[in-house]
This record gives sequence, C-alpha cells and structure tokens, in this order.
Amino acid sequence: MKYKAVIFDLFGTIINNFTRSEYESVLAEMAVILNVPLADFQRLWLASFPQRTTGVHPDQYASIEYICRELGVKVSKAQIEHAFQVRLEYTRRSVKPRPEALEVLTQLKKEGYKIGLISDCSGAIPMVWGNTPFPPFFNVTVFSCVAGVKKPDPRIYRMATESLGVKPQDCLYIGDGSSQELTGARQVGMTPVLIRDPNDSPDAHYIDREENWDGEAISSLREVLDLLR
Repeated sequence: MKYKAVIFDLFGTIINNFTRSEYESVLAEMAVILNVPLADFQRLWLASFPQRTTGVHPDQYASIEYICRELGVKVSKAQIEHAFQVRLEYTRRSVKPRPEALEVLTQLKKEGYKIGLISDCSGAIPMVWGNTPFPPFFNVTVFSCVAGVKKPDPRIYRMATESLGVKPQDCLYIGDGSSQELTGARQVGMTPVLIRDPNDSPDAHYIDREENWDGEAISSLREVLDLLR
C-alpha cells in the first residue's frame, strides 16, 4: 500500500460544518440566558476560540465565565449551567456522520488502513464523541483542546502519526481546509487532500479556510477510496 494511514479532519469532512445562522442563533439563546448584550457576547465568544481549542478554557463553562467577567456581569451557577447545556446540546446534534462517512470508514478499516482524526475543537466534542457512531473506526483521535495545540502547528500532526506508529509520509490527510490544516499537513510530510462538497451549505461556519489550495482535491468522501487505489 502506498499509504498506511488515513487521517481525517472532523468539521466539514466527516461531519458538516456548523451553519452560521444556527451557530449565531445558539449564541443568541445563551446571551438571553446570561442576560448579556448579544453583540458583546458573540464578539467575545468568537475571539476566545483559540482558548477553547487549546484547552486554556478547559470547557465551555470556563468560556462562559470568562465572557461574563469581561463584561462585568454577575451570573448565577444556574444561568451558567443552562447556557452550557444549550451549547452542548447544539454540539451533540451536530456531530452526525455526513453521507458516505460510515461507509468509507468501514471500507478503510476492512482494507487494513490505520485511521486517525485531528480536530480543532472545544471540550464539548470529547464530551459527546463517545455517544456517536465514530469511535469504533478510529485508532487515534487528537482533539486540540486536549492536545494543547491546534492546526497548523506541526506538533498536532505528529501526535497523530506517532500514536498510529507511522511516518507522516505514509499518511493521507483529508480536510476541508479550515485552520490552514492542509498547509500544515503538507509541511510535516503528509499528502493532504482538500474535500469540498458542492452541496455544502453556503451558510457554513469555518475558520481560516484555504480557498486557494493548489493540491489534490475531491468532492466526496467516497473519492478517498479511489485515491488509495
């Protein structure tokens, strides 16, 4: 086999990206619960993305508390818990396999490939991950909030390859290009492939997406199997 492992991104790759409209609706609901100005809450929530995804804020309770402190607003534990549960439930219902995802993962496993995941995410993803269909398929999962670093830091890719017991050159990396992940994968020696489904919602919420990617690109997860053959 040319490759020994396939490493996937999460959002926009094996699950859909959040949609901007629903994401903002959830933030609006949280702001009402906390009785804080929506514009300020949304601004600080988006600005604190790096803290959530690198574990500086170990969970979304910490992000909520941080924002309320920044705004000088006193909130009760019950308000914080309510807002947290609203955001957690949104994460829970969002982590659902995209069409073809489970089929492709099943085939990769059957063919003997090692399968990894690298995701820039907050602590909510590890909280819900065990209740999704995904865990049986992955040999290694690297969540940035646990790893303490995020893409495109080379360390997060090496965490995955070392845990899988393979060299970066033996890995195919599949992602939608958020967080400059494809460039990061290429720099450590992986073969990165952009996935961009033409049916993706134009309302998708993403971070630092690589719109001018000049490497390999596919439009469906099933094409991953074609690349390997």
